[in-house]
Amino acid sequence: MNAQLIISMAGAIALFLYGMSTMTEGLAQLSSGRLESILEKLTDNVFKGILMGALVTAIIHSSATTTVMCVGFVNAGIMKLEQTVGIIMGANIGTTITAQILRLSSIEGGGDNLILTLLQPSVLGPLMAVAGIIFYMFLKGGMRKNIGQVLLGMGMLFIGMNTMTQSVAPLQNEPWLQDLFTAFSNPLLGMAVGAAITALLQSSTAFTGILQALSTTGAVRFNTAIPLIMGQNIGTTLTALLSSAGANKNAKRTALIHFIFNVVGSLFFLAVLYIGNALFSFPFWQDVMNMGTVANFHLIFNLTCTALFLPFRKLLVRVVETLVPGDSDLQELSALDERFFASPGLALEHAHDTVVSMGQLALENYQVATSLLDNFDTKALEQLKEREVTLDKMEEALDNYLMKLSDQPLTTQESTLITGLLHAISDFERIGDYSVNVSESANVLAEKSIPFSPSADQEIHAMAAAVEEAISLTLSCYRDRSYHVALQVEPLEEVVDLLRDDLRIRHVERLKEGECTIEQGAQFQDLLINLERISDHCSNIALSILRQTAPEGSLVRTDIHAYTHALHQGSDPQFEAMFAHQKERYYDPLEICKPQSMKDKATGLGGTH
Repeated sequence: MNAQLIISMAGAIALFLYGMSTMTEGLAQLSSGRLESILEKLTDNVFKGILMGALVTAIIHSSATTTVMCVGFVNAGIMKLEQTVGIIMGANIGTTITAQILRLSSIEGGGDNLILTLLQPSVLGPLMAVAGIIFYMFLKGGMRKNIGQVLLGMGMLFIGMNTMTQSVAPLQNEPWLQDLFTAFSNPLLGMAVGAAITALLQSSTAFTGILQALSTTGAVRFNTAIPLIMGQNIGTTLTALLSSAGANKNAKRTALIHFIFNVVGSLFFLAVLYIGNALFSFPFWQDVMNMGTVANFHLIFNLTCTALFLPFRKLLVRVVETLVPGDSDLQELSALDERFFASPGLALEHAHDTVVSMGQLALENYQVATSLLDNFDTKALEQLKEREVTLDKMEEALDNYLMKLSDQPLTTQESTLITGLLHAISDFERIGDYSVNVSESANVLAEKSIPFSPSADQEIHAMAAAVEEAISLTLSCYRDRSYHVALQVEPLEEVVDLLRDDLRIRHVERLKEGECTIEQGAQFQDLLINLERISDHCSNIALSILRQTAPEGSLVRTDIHAYTHALHQGSDPQFEAMFAHQKERYYDPLEICKPQSMKDKATGLGGTH
């Protein structure tokens, strides 16, 4: 096996994997969240769950991604644990579709048969790639770019598969390859290798495709492929297990269902085959497999496991509830039960508690986003994005719930509370959105290795700390409906506004003095904007609480705009005292960070400009 062959195989595998990744990403963008919506709504019985799990996985070519979706839905309280069982079973079936597509490589076309010729990967791959690049680069508007990405990905997938097949062709007479696959006939070793490679690739589909390519050498036999396929079925569960880290108990149980289902199914299937072969000497045991038989065995295995486990699905749920004991940590959306509509006050309390949970998630995301400015961590960024998806789902569920509640017979006070809840939902969701923007700035700074100057860094951290306190106070006043805590938010928001205005001027001066680059400045300005907007939404929520809890006849209850105008004109000694206190904490210490030109102007040494 020479170096050229190794390089060719490595390149083919790389192209194959990149094509799969590109196609999956394009399909995800093309779906625009519709697949998630389908999973949420059409899982009221296990058979629909199996069908939808298979369909979604067949479309996105990843059972792990489907399972991770389920983990996210359960974590958000959108989906019950029992609903995920059918989806997970269906996901295992759906992941076999790609292998069936790839088996087109084993069809022998040629001659005058145009259809068979076009189905050959050596022809189909380039045709799809050409069509994809036309859509991707030359056709504008709508979903054409996403369609082009899907076609381009599928083209690269087929070209990579064809190149892999050609690369391994010289290996068919190599004794060491035969010896290697003979070793894999040991069930434990074969399963371990299959699981490890699948976990490394994070795709059972990719591993099956590579195995299909190797089957063209004649080295892959049933007794060697079976343990490998069982192993890849186990390895694919690791992605969901990792995604459940830090999630609530029911989300952990969802990932564990996937793991137990695949592990027990693989071990059971393996035991039946090996015991059966020992007793009956299966005639196919030593037969050589091709692309078609690899794909068919993968399909039969998953269909059989689903049929065997289906009657025991409730037992599977009880097992994971025993392994992960305790009540779920997050039941907010399951508390949005329409049966509470008979008592609107109780329904409003449940909705209020759910909004508080949204606020807590928004605070957590803000804390993670600002921490990324100091220590960028890709895993933390991914968890932030998952929480942001949860926030969006919670907003949608709360909006729907409150709109339905508003159709019930309500008192004037209850209608007012619904309006306040809807505004708070929007504000907390926007805090989450701006936190994502902060994380994106952190990502740019880390990727381009452009740290802020010490002065700019200190300024951003001071403003970020002020905003974090504003969010914490806002969440506290909203949770407890506290008038006195709500009073503390507006003075802090005023300090944040002062920081934004002054730091923007300082940034311009640093640019003039060459202390900071345009690129650094752009990110600095974006951070100032996003941090200040977060404090604006905190102010909205706090003012809403003031309006609800202030004494009758107070200006804040009758005219909120006149109230805030009066505060900023210095008419409230309590506000002025709190503002001075917060200014002393967050603004005054930054005096040492001022650019020299601003210090000179302040002392009259800078001249005129």
